[in-house]
Order: sequence, then C-alpha cells, then structure tokens
Amino acid sequence: MPRQYIPIFIYLLLAAAFPAVTLIIFKFIRPDSTTVGAKLEPYECGVPAESDARGRYSVRFYLVAILYVIFDVETIFLFPWAIRYSVLGAYGLLTMVVFLGILIVGYIWLYKKGALDWV
Repeated sequence: MPRQYIPIFIYLLLAAAFPAVTLIIFKFIRPDSTTVGAKLEPYECGVPAESDARGRYSVRFYLVAILYVIFDVETIFLFPWAIRYSVLGAYGLLTMVVFLGILIVGYIWLYKKGALDWV
C-alpha cells in the first residue's frame, strides 16, 4: 500500500469513529427518561391529537411535490439565459424558445392527464 494513502485512511477512521464514540458517550451521560402517558404524545398546540402521527399521505401529495420540484428546477435555467442574453444573441433566443416549448408541452400533457386537478 502506498504511503500517501495512510493519512486518508486515518481521516476516514476518525470520521467514522467520531459519531459512534459521541453516541456511546452521550448514552452514558444523558438523564434517564421518566416520561409516561400524555408526555409521549405529539404536541398539537394544546389540542388532543386527532389521529396517529404516522398517518398515510395521498399519492397526489407526492405527485404535486415531484411536479413542483421538476418544473421549479427547470425554470432555474432561465436565470443564466436572462443574464447572458445580450451575448447569446439569436441562437440563445432560439434555444430558450425550444426549452420553453418543451416545458409548455409538458404542462399541457400533465393537464390532459389530470395530474394538476386538485379534486
């Protein structure tokens, strides 16, 4: 084994050992938990909990979240184009029109599939 890798292995060993050693140390110095009953329930502004905290979410929630992330990330590409618009010229305008066209086609397809319906 080359000698140049020894510091890297020492660093990896320390990086892996630090969280484990910290957890073990704090397990011994933390106070014992004596909470029972109502103190273990989730707090909802003084109102009793309506259901279990591990309830299921509708698939529509995840679909809307993923669509938001996808289209939000795609619109981030507009900022560099807007900053460098004068340098890019007609080619930059054409590529952005194609990009926005693909984005609009995606929106239309999602609307026709019913992914943007809230009911």
